[in-house]
Amino acid sequence: MADGGTGGPAAGGRVPVRPQERAMWCDERFNFQATFLQCLAKHVPNIYSAEMDPLLEKQEEMVQAAILYPLECYLFGEDPDIFLEKLQHSGTSQICGKVFKGGETTYSCRDCAVDPTCVLCMDCFQNSIHKNHRYKMHSSTGGGFCDCGDTEAWKAGPLCTKHQPGASDSAKEDSECPLNEEIMEHSRRVFPSVIKYIVEMLIWEEEKELPPELTISREKVDSYYCVLFNDEHHSYDHVIYSLQRALGCELGEAQLHTTAIDKEGRRAVKAGRYVSCQEAKEEIKRHSENVSQRPLHVEVLHADVMAHQKFALRLGSWLNKLMSYSSDFRQIFCQICLREEAGSEKPCFISKLMLWDAKLHKGARKVLHELIFSSFFMEMEYKKLFAVEFVKYYKALQKEYISDDHDRVLSVTALSVQMFTVPTLARHLIEEQNVITTITETLLEVLPEYLDKNDKFNFQGYSQDKLNRVYAVIYDLKYVLVSKPTVWTERLRERFLEGFVSFLRILTCMQGMEEIKRQIGQHIEVDPDWEAAISIQMQLKNILLMFQEWCACDEELLLRAYRECHKAVMRCSTSGRTREKTVFHLCGHTLESRPYRVSADPVSIHLPLSRTLAGLHVRLSKTGTISRLYEFVSPEEFQVELLVEYPLRCLVLVAQVAAEMWRRNGLSLISQVFYYQDVKCREEMYDKDIIMLQIGASLMDPNQFLLLILQRYELADYFRKIKPTKDQDLIKQCNVLIEEMLQILIYVVGERYVPGVSNVTKEDVIMREIIHLLCIEPMAHSAITKSLPENENNETGLEDVIDKVATFKKPGVSGHGVYELKDECLKEFNMFFYHYTKTQHSKAEHTQKKRRKQENKDEALPPPPPPDFSPAFSNVVRILKCDIMMHVLRTILQRAVELETHFWTEAMIQMVLHLLSLGLLEEKQQLQKSPEEEVTFDFYHKATRMGSSALNAVSVLMLLEKLRAVPQLEAQKDTVNWILQMFDTVKRLREKSCLTTAAATSGSEATKGDETQSTQDKEKAERKRKAEAARLHRQKIMAQMSALQRNFIETHKLLYENTLETQGKEDALMEEESTSSAIDSSRIALGPKRGPSVAEKEVLTCILCQEEQEVKLESAAMVLSACVQKSTALTQNRCKVLELSGDTLDPLFMHPDLPCGTHTGSCGHVMHAACWQKYFEAMQLNFRQRLHVEQIFDLENGEYLCPLCKSLCNTVIPLVPLQPQKINSEDAEAVAQILSLARWLEIILVRISGYSDKNVKGEKESLAALTHKGVGNSALEFHSILSFGVQSSAKYSSSIKEMLILFATTIYRVGLKVAPNEADYRIPMMTWSTCAFTIQCIENLLETEGKPLFGSLQNRQHSGLKALVQFAAAQRTTSPQILIQKHLVRLLGVLLPHLKVEDTPSLLEVDMFHVLVGVVLSFPSLYWEDAVDLQPSSISSAYNHLYLFHLTTLAHITQIVVSSATESTTTRLPDSSEEAQSAQAFCREVCQYTSGCFSQDIPGWLVWDCVKKGIMPYLRCAALFFHYLLGVSPPEELLQVSEEGQFKALCNYLSLPTNLFLLFEEYWDTVNPLLQRWCADPVLLSCLKGKSIAVRYPRKRNSLIELPEDYSCLLNQASQFRCPRSSDDEQKHPVLCLFCGAMLCSQNTCCQELVNGEELGACTSHALQCGAGVCMFLKIRECKVVLIEGKTRGCLYPAPYLDEYGETDPGLKRGNPLHLCRERYRKLHLLWQQHCIIEEIARSQETNQIFFGFNWQLL
Repeated sequence: MADGGTGGPAAGGRVPVRPQERAMWCDERFNFQATFLQCLAKHVPNIYSAEMDPLLEKQEEMVQAAILYPLECYLFGEDPDIFLEKLQHSGTSQICGKVFKGGETTYSCRDCAVDPTCVLCMDCFQNSIHKNHRYKMHSSTGGGFCDCGDTEAWKAGPLCTKHQPGASDSAKEDSECPLNEEIMEHSRRVFPSVIKYIVEMLIWEEEKELPPELTISREKVDSYYCVLFNDEHHSYDHVIYSLQRALGCELGEAQLHTTAIDKEGRRAVKAGRYVSCQEAKEEIKRHSENVSQRPLHVEVLHADVMAHQKFALRLGSWLNKLMSYSSDFRQIFCQICLREEAGSEKPCFISKLMLWDAKLHKGARKVLHELIFSSFFMEMEYKKLFAVEFVKYYKALQKEYISDDHDRVLSVTALSVQMFTVPTLARHLIEEQNVITTITETLLEVLPEYLDKNDKFNFQGYSQDKLNRVYAVIYDLKYVLVSKPTVWTERLRERFLEGFVSFLRILTCMQGMEEIKRQIGQHIEVDPDWEAAISIQMQLKNILLMFQEWCACDEELLLRAYRECHKAVMRCSTSGRTREKTVFHLCGHTLESRPYRVSADPVSIHLPLSRTLAGLHVRLSKTGTISRLYEFVSPEEFQVELLVEYPLRCLVLVAQVAAEMWRRNGLSLISQVFYYQDVKCREEMYDKDIIMLQIGASLMDPNQFLLLILQRYELADYFRKIKPTKDQDLIKQCNVLIEEMLQILIYVVGERYVPGVSNVTKEDVIMREIIHLLCIEPMAHSAITKSLPENENNETGLEDVIDKVATFKKPGVSGHGVYELKDECLKEFNMFFYHYTKTQHSKAEHTQKKRRKQENKDEALPPPPPPDFSPAFSNVVRILKCDIMMHVLRTILQRAVELETHFWTEAMIQMVLHLLSLGLLEEKQQLQKSPEEEVTFDFYHKATRMGSSALNAVSVLMLLEKLRAVPQLEAQKDTVNWILQMFDTVKRLREKSCLTTAAATSGSEATKGDETQSTQDKEKAERKRKAEAARLHRQKIMAQMSALQRNFIETHKLLYENTLETQGKEDALMEEESTSSAIDSSRIALGPKRGPSVAEKEVLTCILCQEEQEVKLESAAMVLSACVQKSTALTQNRCKVLELSGDTLDPLFMHPDLPCGTHTGSCGHVMHAACWQKYFEAMQLNFRQRLHVEQIFDLENGEYLCPLCKSLCNTVIPLVPLQPQKINSEDAEAVAQILSLARWLEIILVRISGYSDKNVKGEKESLAALTHKGVGNSALEFHSILSFGVQSSAKYSSSIKEMLILFATTIYRVGLKVAPNEADYRIPMMTWSTCAFTIQCIENLLETEGKPLFGSLQNRQHSGLKALVQFAAAQRTTSPQILIQKHLVRLLGVLLPHLKVEDTPSLLEVDMFHVLVGVVLSFPSLYWEDAVDLQPSSISSAYNHLYLFHLTTLAHITQIVVSSATESTTTRLPDSSEEAQSAQAFCREVCQYTSGCFSQDIPGWLVWDCVKKGIMPYLRCAALFFHYLLGVSPPEELLQVSEEGQFKALCNYLSLPTNLFLLFEEYWDTVNPLLQRWCADPVLLSCLKGKSIAVRYPRKRNSLIELPEDYSCLLNQASQFRCPRSSDDEQKHPVLCLFCGAMLCSQNTCCQELVNGEELGACTSHALQCGAGVCMFLKIRECKVVLIEGKTRGCLYPAPYLDEYGETDPGLKRGNPLHLCRERYRKLHLLWQQHCIIEEIARSQETNQIFFGFNWQLL
C-alpha cells in the first residue's frame, strides 16, 4: 500500500479541499463521528473500487484529497504540511523506537546491555559509545525494537548522540513544546472515531454487509471479490497450481497473486457476482486439497467490505505516522485505546485488536503491531498499562497463537519480549499481575493432550510445529526472570514463590516422564519419540538455573522454595512404593532397601524436580543458609536415601547403556544418554545428578551409601567374591559396570568445582573447563565456546579467563586461530574430568602422556590436589576410607595380582589407582593444615591394614607392591610408583618425621621432587640408557640403508642419470639455465641473430594407462586436460554490454578494452588421446545409466573431471612438439643485405596481390586494389617471397590433426557460445585470440604477484601455455590456407592502411598484442602453393617475425603516444636525453600529421616516460609468446624482478633498440606514409579533439573492489540498500559483486530477468554481463562469499572477514565484530585472476553435494 499520509514535502501536490467541505468538518454543531462515517461511506467504496488491478498512486491521491487532507486540516487547524514541519522541528523523542524488519542487522553490547535482548539499530549503534565495546551483531528475525533511549536496557550509554537531549541546535525536549489545547481537543474528538472505525472494520466478520452507519441509501450492488488468504501450510507452488487450475489464469498472473498474498496476507483473485465468486472459492478449495492436507483459506467479500477494510489499514498507517510527531498524540491515542466502556465487561479497543490478532491477515497485523510500537512502547507509563492488558489476556492470546499457523514474528504474542525484559515492568507484573503463575498455568493448559494417566508428560506422536509454538511461552518465562531483583518486598517474595510453586507443577509432570524398560529378547520395532522431551529440557535449562538464582537472592525465600521443592520430590518419590524392603550384607555392614533393578524395572532420564532440589541445596551451602535447613524440613522428612534413589538410577542406566545392556532399545535411548551428558543439557541433568549423589554421600553413612551404589549397579555378587559366570558377554558387561561405578565414585569424591560444593568461584569453574578442553588439543575460540555451557545471557564467561590459562596463535591464509594451553596450567589436568566423553578422555590421556615423555618425565598422571569441600559437603570424603570402599579397592587389585584376566581391565585398575591417589592427597592436605591428632581422615591406616577375614588377608599397600610385577600393567607402573611414594609421604607426615618437607611441598609435582630423588635418579638413568641404546640402533640401520642406496646408484648409474635428466626437463627454464654459458651471447628471439631453440626430448607418462611415450609429430597424439572459459578478468570497461551469443560476432580484432576474452587453462596432466576418449565415453555411458544422479559437470558440453586431480575440464590440448630451427649466420648476413623492411613489404604486398588475382572470381572482397606507390614494379614477381628460403610443412599424424580440430572447435564453441562447427571461418581467429588473451592473463598475474616473467610459472601454467602456443601455430594446417590469408590481410590492414581492406578498425580500436599473435601465426599461409605444401625456412621466419613485430610495435607506440602521453604521473625535472629528443621529434611529426590536434608542447621526457611504461605489458607478453613459439632461452635478467634491467633485457630479447623511437628513424622512409595514414584516421582525430575516449596505457591492473576494514560498514551499506525494482520496504537479500561493486537484490522475484526466455535471478543475470557467466558475490547479511558459474553451478566460500579469534562467521551466528583479512581477500583475488573459480566450484560441489538442491539460476 502506498504510504504518504501525513504531509511533509511529498504531499505538496494535494488536491485542495472545497471550502464547504472543510466547513462541514469544522462545524461544532455536527456530530463528528457521524459526519466522519458519512464521508467514509460516500468516498471509500469509490476510491477502492478496482481491487483486482488497483492504481495505487491514483487511489492515494483520492484518499488524500477526499478524506485525509480535510481531516488533518480539522485536526491541526491550519495547513497540515506547515504544522507538521513545525512539529517535527520542535523536538524528538529520546527513545529511538525503530522496528526491525527480518534480516536487518542489530547490535548488542556485551559490556553494557542488561540482557541479550537489548539491541540497537545500525544508526544508533554507529553513534553510540558501544561501538568501541565488546559487541555482537546479528540478523533480526523481524518485529524487534531499537532500545536506544531506554535507560533500563543499558548499564551505561543508554542514548546515542542522535537521541541525546539537545543533539541538534533546533531540537528541544518534547515537554518544552506541547500541543496547544485546541489541537488536543480536536484530537480527543478525532481519534475515538478513527480508532473505533479501524477496530470495527478489522474485526468485522460479515462478508456481505457493512455496519449500518457505513451503508448509504444507494442500492446494494452485486459486486464481490473472491479473496485468498495466506497460510504457512501451502507452498508457493501449491498456491500457483491451485489458482491456475481453479481460475484458468496464466502462470504469470498466478505468480503475481501468490507473491501479493505472501506479502500482504490476502489478495482478491476474482471479481464478479456473488455466485461466480462462490464457485471460484469452491474450486480453489477443491484443487488445494489435492496437493495438501487442508484447503486454502478463501472468502467471498462484498466490494464495499473489502474497500473499508483496506481503508481501515490506510488509516492505521496514517495514525502510525502521526504518533511519531508528538508525545501528546501518543498519550491521547493510548488513553482512548485503553478506555473501557462504563458498565460494560467488553475489553478495550487495544485488547479487542489483540484478541482478534490471530484472525487478522498478515498486512493488518503488521499495521497493528507498528501502531503499538509507535504509541504504547514509546511512552513508559502506557507501556506498563499495555503490559497489564497483555497479561490479563495472556492465556487467550497464547492459545490463539498456538492454534494459529502464522510465524511468531507476525503474532501479537511476540511483543512480550518488549515488556517482560524491562526490569521494573517485570517486577510490577510479578507483584500485581502474578505473571509467573499466569505463564506457568498457560504452559500446563496448552499441553493437556500430552499428559498420561499418571499426570506425566508423554510426547509420543507430538506435533513439532505445536511444540515450537509452546516454546514461545517458555521464552516468556525466561524474559520475566532475566533480571534478578536487588530489593525484595514481601509481596514480590510471595508472588514469586507462588509462581515457583506453580512452576514446580510443570516439573512434577516431567519428573519420571517417558519411563523406559529394558527390552529383552526382541529388538523394539519402532524407536519412540524422544526429541520433544529432551528439547523441552533444553528450553527449560536456563529457566531452572534462573529460578535457583532468584531463590538464592533472599535467604528466607531460598529456604521456603527448598521446602516446596522437597515436598514435590517426596510426592513423586513415595507414589507407587509398595515393595517390601530387603536386606543386603557386606563386610559386616547392612543396607535395608526396597528391591529395584534398573535392568528390569521402569526408569526415566527426566528428573527436573530432583535436580532443582540439588541446585537449591548447593545454593543453601554457598550462602551458609543450610544451617537453618532443619527449621523448614525436619530430619525425619528429609529422607536422603529417597532423594538419592532416582538420580542414582539414572546414572546406572547410563552405565548399563555403556555396557550395551540396552542395545535392543534402539537409538532413541543412546540419543537421550548423549544429550544427558552433552553441554546443552548437562548442567541441569548429569551435573545435578552427581551433586545429588554428593548430597547423599555427605548425609548418609558412607558404608550404607556405597552398599546402595553396589546394589543399584547390580554388582553385589562380584564384590561378595562369588564367581558369577563363564559367559564372556556377561563378564564384559560386569567389567564395564564396575568401570562406570568407579568413575562415578571418583566424580563424587573428586569433582568439587561447583560454587557451594567447595569454595570456588564461577571463574574457577570456567578456567578448569577450558584447561581440560585444551589438554585434549589446541582449539579455536568457537570450538571452546560450543563446549562451554551458556548462561541466561548467552554468555560462557570465556573471555574473562581465557588469557589466564591459554595463549592465542594467529591463523594463516586458511584455517583459524587456536588457543594453546599455558605450561603452568598443565598441572591442573585431571585424567578423570567428569565432562570428558570417552573419546576425549583417551585423547587427553594420550596427549598428556606423550607430552611428558617428550619432556623426559615419567608418565604418571595423578589428580591435582582438589579444593576443600565446603562444610555442608565435608563428610563426602568419608566414603574414601570406609570399609566397603577398601573392600572394593582390595578386591579389584587382588584379581589383577592373581591374574584373573577376565575379571578386571586396565581401565578399572587406573580408576582404583586414581581413587587411592585422591585418598592420599586428601589425607596429606588435611595433615598439612591441622595437627595429626585433629585429623580423623585415616585413609593411610585403612589402606595399610590387613583385613580380618582370610579373603582380606592382604593390605592395599601390599597389593600395590605386587601390582608392579604384572606385565599387562606396564603402562601404569609410573602411577603405582607415585602412589607408593605418596604412601611414604603420608606416613612421614603421620610420624612427624618430615615437618620441613611437609611445609615445603604442597603439590604432587613438588612431592616427587625432593623426597624421592634417589628413586627418580635410578629411573632417569634407566630411561637414558634405553634412549641411548635406541639411538645407536637407529644410527646403525641408517648407515646400512645409505650403503645400500649408494650401491644401487652405482649399479644402476645409467638409469639414475636418465631419471635425473627427465626430472630436470620438466621445466624448460631449468634446462636453459644449465646451458646458459653456451648460449649467453645469443639470447635473442627475433631477426637474423636469433638464438637456437632448446630442443627437448619430451617423454611423458599417460595418467590413465601409465605408459610412457615421446611427443613426436608422427606419433599418436598425447593431450593435456584443459578448461576453456570466457573471461572478463582484464576488462577496462565493465559497463560495456557483452554479446551473450556470438552468432554474428567477428572475433578477429580485440578491442583495447579487452571486454571479454577466451582463456585456456590446464591442470598439466597428460593422457594419450585414445585413452582420454575411452575415459570420456565411459563417463558418458555411466551418466546415462545413472540418470537420477545429478552431475557436477555437463557432459553434453564436453565437461569432465581430470582423472588425477579432479579439476573441471571441458577439452584437451594436443601436445605438438617444438620444431628446433637453426640459423646459418653467413646466410643470415647475406639476406640482411637485401631484405630491408621496404623490400619485405613490397614482396608480401605483391604476393597478396597475386593471390587476389587468382581468387578474384566469385569473391566479394578484392585484394587487387593496392595503391602503394611502387608496388606494381614488374620486376618483383609473385614467387619472389620463396627466394629467401622455404621448407616443406610439418606433417602431423592423423591422431594429432583430429585433436587439433577438436580443441579448436571447443575454443570456437565456448568462446562464442555457439554450436560446434568445424568448418566455420572464425575457428582460426578464436585460436589466435585465446592464445593472445591467455598470455595477457598470465603476464598480468605475474606482474600483480611481483614475480619474474620467466622461471616463476607453476608447472601447470608452463605446460599449458607451451602446449597452447604450439597448438595455435599448428592449427593453421587444419584450415583452408586461402581463409587464413584473408584473415592475415584483414589484420595487416590495421598496420598497412594502404591495403584498403573493408571494415578495418581504427588504430585506437584494436589490441596490438592480439594483432601481433594473429599476423605471426597466419603469416606462413603466404607460402602456400597449389602443387607443394611449403612453409618459410628458419631465416625467412626470423625476418618475418622481426618485421611483423617491429611494425606492430611501431603502431602500438603510436597508440600510446596519442592516447596516453597527455599528463604526468611523476614530477621530475626536464631532461635532454637521447630518448627525450627522439620522442620530441616524433611528437612534432604526429602534430603535423594530425593538423595540430596533437599538442607538440608535451615535453619529450614525459612522452618517453609514458611510452616506456605503457609498452611494458605488450613487450612482456611478446617475450612470453616468442619464447613459447620458438623455444629461444630468455636473458638472465628476465628470471628476476628488476624494472630497469627488465626493460633492457626485453628490448635485447626482442631485437628492439632501448630507445624505441629509433625504430621510426631506422625505418622512416617506409613508416612515414604509414604514420601519416594512422594519424589521419577519423577515430584518432576524434579522440585527440576530446570527443571520444581511448584506452590509456598501461592498462589498469584489475583487482577485486576495495572492501571496508570493519564489516559493520558493509552492513550499514546493506541497510541503506533499496531494491531498484520494488517499492515496498520488505526485507531483501543484498549481495555485493566483488568484481564491480554493484549491490544487487538477490533471491527475490522483483529482480528476476528474462534472458533468452529463461528466468534468471539478479546475481546470475549480472554475472553474465560482469564476468561472462563467472562471478563472485558477498552475501552481506550472511557474511558468505558466493562463487557462481553459468546458470546452474555455484558454491559458498568463506568470506575474507575474520573475528579477533581468526575465524569466519557465516550467517553472523556468533556475532563477533569482524575485520577484513587482507591475505584471505588476496587469495580470493588470485582465485579470480588465475581463472580457478570454476575449478573451486566443481571441487566444492563434489565434496558438498548438499547444494545440488539449490536453484543457482534464481540467485
